[in-house]
Amino acid sequence: MLRHSRLLPLAAASLAVAAAAQSPAPASPGPVQTTPATPLAYRSPLAGYQPFSAEGVISWKDANDRVGQIGGWRAYARESAPPAAASPTPATANPARASPGHALPEKPASAPAAPATPAAPAAPGAGQAATSTETSTMRTRRNVKVAATLLAALALAGCATVDIDQAVTDTNQALPAFTAGQLELTRTAQQREARRQLASELLARPLGRDDAVRLALANSPTVQALIAQSWNDMALAGQAGRIPNPVFTFERARLGDELEIGRLLSIGLLDLITLPQRQAVARNQIEQGRIQLATSIVEHVNLVRQAWVRAVAAQQTLGYARQVFDAAEASAELARRMQQVGNFTKLQRARQQAFYADAGAQLSSATHARTATREELVRQLGLDAEQAEQLKLPQRLSDLPMQPRAASDVATVAWQQRLDVQLARLRLDAAGRSQGLNLLNSLVDVELGGRHDTVFDSGEHRNRNGFELDVRIPLFDWGSARRAAMNAQSLAAANRYEAVVRGASSQLRESYSAYRTAYDVAKHYRDEIVPLRKAISEENQLRYNGMLIGVFELLADTRDQVAAVTASIDALQQFWLADAGLASTLVGRPLSAGAATPASTSITSGGDAGH
Repeated sequence: MLRHSRLLPLAAASLAVAAAAQSPAPASPGPVQTTPATPLAYRSPLAGYQPFSAEGVISWKDANDRVGQIGGWRAYARESAPPAAASPTPATANPARASPGHALPEKPASAPAAPATPAAPAAPGAGQAATSTETSTMRTRRNVKVAATLLAALALAGCATVDIDQAVTDTNQALPAFTAGQLELTRTAQQREARRQLASELLARPLGRDDAVRLALANSPTVQALIAQSWNDMALAGQAGRIPNPVFTFERARLGDELEIGRLLSIGLLDLITLPQRQAVARNQIEQGRIQLATSIVEHVNLVRQAWVRAVAAQQTLGYARQVFDAAEASAELARRMQQVGNFTKLQRARQQAFYADAGAQLSSATHARTATREELVRQLGLDAEQAEQLKLPQRLSDLPMQPRAASDVATVAWQQRLDVQLARLRLDAAGRSQGLNLLNSLVDVELGGRHDTVFDSGEHRNRNGFELDVRIPLFDWGSARRAAMNAQSLAAANRYEAVVRGASSQLRESYSAYRTAYDVAKHYRDEIVPLRKAISEENQLRYNGMLIGVFELLADTRDQVAAVTASIDALQQFWLADAGLASTLVGRPLSAGAATPASTSITSGGDAGH
């Protein structure tokens, strides 16, 4: 007992240091500064485009009289000249806002509050020495029961529960546009059979974009692996918030006729003191795991959507590539026969043959593109070989929506749903909570144990009760390096949070610009370029019927019309890719789906041979 009494002052000093270490860390990061919110805006570059319209034909005499009345060609030149530059208005006086484009708010974020340090529970009491053998035995039994009850209660209080089914349900509720409530962890044979039946039903008909997402959630082993891995991560995080098991030590020593049996039940006193703080950190990490699950599901769903768009567009493009190849083949064969009868030169035939060869190369590339994009979709859907044979896709991509998404709606939804901002904030809070906890662990380590020894000597036995207190003395290492590392970690977490908040605004501006630009380009192809090519083709058909052009000019015009339709398909593909990228950006998982400019098409039909 003398040894225990000497350790009491040192233990009290260590516990005082431990209590002080749980106070908020002094090196807290500064407040996160963001720019004031401004509305997201977009102005289409095609806003001033004048569409093609049919004009009535008037007599040449009336036209000349009209030109003379308005002042000749100089009046036309003045009308077509650009107006003088106006003085800048207050809205455009700022150089940063002078050019039309996009301006997304950088949402102001308040500085994260320092986490409150919960009060430490009272340390368990130590056993007292018995005055007699009978009373000592009774008190020992009573103390053992009380200690067992206390440890059981603390163990139950320290359990951080992890319910993966609830986490999946939360993901379905938070992301209805991505999961439609279909996300589920498959663990039983009945669930697997139900999923296989659903996959068979979806594969029995042409697979739409939404059905492709349902099929991936139901059939893909990658999705199941993501859920299981999140379960593992959350379970490990919950384990960190529990009390370690106590240690029971049994000793047996003999000296002559004297036999001594020692029993010691010990537990980490520091683990009890820091239990509330460790539980808070564990709950934070579990919440991080849930957000990571949602982030992974969003990423996979968008990959499925983009793979579906590419596969359908490649299939549609392949059909038009075959038409170009057939037209080029007919043109090359006709040129060969005309050269045989002396109506074509070698140069004229070589030009037609070169186009035929180029069309063959493009057909081969389009065929491989269809195979590659289809197999990419098969992998994203998680189909086996039998299911891949059953996969059928629509003949064409979906039409453009009537109106694009409004900028104001996009900005509002983005700040409410962004997962990356939520995750960065949780990591910042976890860094602040862990700083005090790690500081305490770097200074002291205390273990408390209750002893019950029995000594047998000359047919008699004596019981001795007491306690042990093991304290790690910070004599050589006061943890200065570890504290510096913790301060740096908290500062890094704060700056990462600010970087995510700032980057979110920039990512949304870029993604919305790609979305609106792709919409404008696809709409321009649909409403202007393709109808123009159709009108040119009809006029050339009339000219051919009137024997004003030959068959080669007609075939060249057909090739140009098909090229315009192919470019229109590519523009529509870019829009749906940008739409998937914008949906992903809104929830904090931006994808690289910028609006690519389709291949330009010539408005003049070529042909170097007459009829």
